[in-house]
Amino acid sequence: MNTREAEDQHTSQSTEPADQSSSSSQGLEMAAASATDGVAAAALRSVLQRVKQAAERSGRVPDRIRLVAVSKTKPVPILRQVYDAGHRCFGENYVQELIEKAPQLPEDIQWHFIGNLQSNKVKPLLTAVPNLAMVETVDDEKIANNLNRVVGNIGRKPLKVFIQVNTSGEESKFGVEPAGCLDLAKHVTRNCPNLEFCGLMTIGMPDYTSTPENFKTLANCRSDVCKALGIAEEQTELSMGMSGDFELAIEMGSTNVRVGSTIFGAREYPKKQTA
Repeated sequence: MNTREAEDQHTSQSTEPADQSSSSSQGLEMAAASATDGVAAAALRSVLQRVKQAAERSGRVPDRIRLVAVSKTKPVPILRQVYDAGHRCFGENYVQELIEKAPQLPEDIQWHFIGNLQSNKVKPLLTAVPNLAMVETVDDEKIANNLNRVVGNIGRKPLKVFIQVNTSGEESKFGVEPAGCLDLAKHVTRNCPNLEFCGLMTIGMPDYTSTPENFKTLANCRSDVCKALGIAEEQTELSMGMSGDFELAIEMGSTNVRVGSTIFGAREYPKKQTA
């Protein structure tokens, strides 16, 4: 697998990094962003065009497909370039990183949390990021209950969520098994009034030749969930597809694609030093 695929393939599998801070690193980030001035914005426009073409090939309306710009580990100035190019939907994997970035960027950004969410991180995330639009990685009743409770306690509007499904059966991936997807969807819709169930999400497999199988599995899960809950499939999203396969995902029905390295590049930016 190439570097670009590897970066996005682990979109939701990363664990929370240590809390790190250093003022000197900010200068390094600014220098790195300056060196690539305009590149991310141009890449964004290219990806949006590819999204449009994939939608048209499959007879779909491009405006019905959301592009989440996955900005994990990328410095704020790079995100600002993409924001200034007109994009508003960004995805982050790490709670601490999102908490640090969000206050430095405009409030009209719609943040998607796409990493594994630990229970002890729920309250810090929700209280620090009022413009958190979506948590895409609800994979068990415990995390659903914690999100529901905290949302209620802080008095924010219902939080939109996707249920993450492990369609590949890999132990290294988070997500509920396909057989348990319906029960979790029932729990969220019936027992979590402060959460809004919006659809299903999957990562897929490292071997992109078998990704269509995973996409089909997620679509089948949606059919089962919608039939059991009496929800129209058109109202239930499918979050699938990343840098290496988002066009195929769109052609197979994805409404939410998560693209990082194709927009921001695979470059590793200077990391903050531990204090």
